[in-house]
Amino acid sequence: MTQLTRRRLLAALAAAPILTPAMRASAQEAGLITGNVCLVQRETTEGPFYVDPGLVRADITEGRLGVPMSLRMQVVDAGCRPIEGARVDVWHCDAEGLYSGVRAPNGNTTGETFLRGTQMTDASGVAAFRTIYPGWYRGRTPHIHYIVFLGGQSALTSQLFFPDCVSETVYGNAAAYAARGAADTPNGADGIARRAGEAAVANVGGSTAGLDAALVVGIA
Repeated sequence: MTQLTRRRLLAALAAAPILTPAMRASAQEAGLITGNVCLVQRETTEGPFYVDPGLVRADITEGRLGVPMSLRMQVVDAGCRPIEGARVDVWHCDAEGLYSGVRAPNGNTTGETFLRGTQMTDASGVAAFRTIYPGWYRGRTPHIHYIVFLGGQSALTSQLFFPDCVSETVYGNAAAYAARGAADTPNGADGIARRAGEAAVANVGGSTAGLDAALVVGIA
């Protein structure tokens, strides 16, 4: 694992919300990848900056520096049944707080496509991406934007969040984020994160390759 020691990562994950054995058992029985069993995700603002570059790809990194992270999003219906063939678009900022493909006050990245991509869900309802842990920008807690499409129509626009303790550890120890320091807004102070609720906070684990983030996305 580059730029972040395994010891520090494990300490951060130990402080994150713990799934009880009963929650894990229920999730496993239902075929879910996390224990936040079948909670329908709340619609949130699309936020900056949705661009559809038409990139169906699992690896969205494009060489951006940061802590490597695998991201799995499992799309299910309100009855916990996996939805195969759903389109999942994701996008997020880099370690410096920049989005690709836009002209913004903190930088011009028009024509670039880093940290954006599309995947279709498999038979288990899972869309998987390889990316980096997102950076942050003023007034927002760290997050990833996503849109789920069913049958070519937008079914859910929302955002995915992370345990505060994991963000603190990443930003405090990984060199790519060092210039910006700690995020100025934790989950509890972010209005969008509060409205999305605990169900929108990803389950984060660690491996020798980096971080593993997973979220069950329930569609009404």
